[in-house]
This record gives sequence, C-alpha cells and structure tokens, in this order.
Amino acid sequence: MAMNVGPSEGDDEVLSQINTTPLVDVMLVLLIIFLITIPVVTTSIPVVLPKQRVEVRQSKPENIIVSVDKAGAIFWYETRVDSVQALVDRLKKVSKMDPQPEVQIRGDMASRYEGVGKILYACQRAGIVKVAFITEPPALGD
Repeated sequence: MAMNVGPSEGDDEVLSQINTTPLVDVMLVLLIIFLITIPVVTTSIPVVLPKQRVEVRQSKPENIIVSVDKAGAIFWYETRVDSVQALVDRLKKVSKMDPQPEVQIRGDMASRYEGVGKILYACQRAGIVKVAFITEPPALGD
C-alpha cells in the first residue's frame, strides 16, 4: 500500500489550492484588535463619571419617609396626603430644621413614575436638599 505525499519529481503539476491558515490567523488578530479599540474610539468625549459603591445605610429616626402605593396615592409615614400642595407644606416645615433631615422615598414597583415624580417635585419646591430612594436588594441568584 502506497501513500501519495506530494508531487513526484517528474510531475510538474501546478497546485491550485491556497493555504488559508495564515489568512485566518491574520483575520483573527485583526478582529481582536478592532474589538479592543472600538469602545475607546466611540467614547471620545472626556467626562468624569461618578463612582458608585454599595453601602448599607441606616434609617435614622429623624428621616422623613414618603411612600407611593401602586395606585399612586402618596403617604407621609402611614398617613395619606391628600394633595401635592399639602405635601409641599409639610416638607417646607421640615426644610427649616437644622440639620435638615433626609426625605426617603419608597415607591411601589408596580406604581407609575408619576407618583414618585410628584414627590421629587414637592421636595424641590420645599427646598429639601437630601432625597434618597429606598430599595430592596435582589434575591440571591438573580
């Protein structure tokens, strides 16, 4: 049994096959270079981005808790607030305290953003400087 390894000395045949292995290697290297440099090129505007860190915050008794249920009703602790103007009036009294307490907003996940927006607008009108959102951490594995 014989094996044909290549053209013999007497055969002057032209090989019409192209060796594509070096071409594939060069293309993979170029692809990696483009994947690394494209994100740098697309964000060319110099901006100082905020640094975020996870910190556990303790709720202090002087903090004000304002809640929004899924129907859009606004609550001052457990008491329902009838209008945004009533909320602004309460927040104006709080804003005059020294030191000014933090307003913590608890928004139901199923509520519309409009309720939370009303609270933020009321805080702005009353001159509240510190506003925070109370969230729950995701379940483990999510």
